[in-house]
Amino acid sequence: MGKWSLAAIGLLFLAAASAGANPCARAHCIAGTVVGIVDGDTVTLLVQDAGAQREQRVRLTDIDTPERAQPWGTRARQALANKVFRRQVQVASRGQDRYGRLLGRIYLGGRDINREMVREGHAWVYRQYSSDIWLLRDEQAAQQRRMGLWSLPAAQRVSPWEWRRGARSPKPRRVAATPAVRGAFTCGAKRFCREMASCDEARFHQTRCGVTTLDGDGDGMPCEQLCRDARR
Repeated sequence: MGKWSLAAIGLLFLAAASAGANPCARAHCIAGTVVGIVDGDTVTLLVQDAGAQREQRVRLTDIDTPERAQPWGTRARQALANKVFRRQVQVASRGQDRYGRLLGRIYLGGRDINREMVREGHAWVYRQYSSDIWLLRDEQAAQQRRMGLWSLPAAQRVSPWEWRRGARSPKPRRVAATPAVRGAFTCGAKRFCREMASCDEARFHQTRCGVTTLDGDGDGMPCEQLCRDARR
């Protein structure tokens, strides 16, 4: 094996090691105790701020877990709770989002919690906001091993961003049934309103078939209840 091949392998292992390294060992991070689990990718952190305690909502970056109403949503939340609830953690932050949530990777000792959620099949890689190729490989490995949400039937494995987009879409309006074409009706043995499927059918039997029993009060309108409902 040539020296360039050995060098390439060395760089590959170095990149893999750095992907799992805790950046809080060499950069400033926010420390606090997890006091709440909102869902599988959001927690509430109790932090010290100018001598006082305050709560800070933290959104785990690079990952997206199923919503609580989705299949595996409650399991993802429980998985995160099992890892960090009431534990002292560090957050390598990337700033805040428009909702005031702190964005970052959560570390518990040397453990990258964001990565663990993906590796164990509790989370998708949030492709719109992540460029971590190692995280994508973790997701692929979890999918191949059918871990976590990847064990669900394919129809239930909907990415959270697609599910949210569908949940926000306006519900289709109910379209009124198209009135039956008169040519589809024929005169026969029907004589009473209870036998009519629509106002159009009642009118056909009244005007074309001469069924007078459909107009009980003689006002010219057959099956009044049926035809009033059709007007609404």
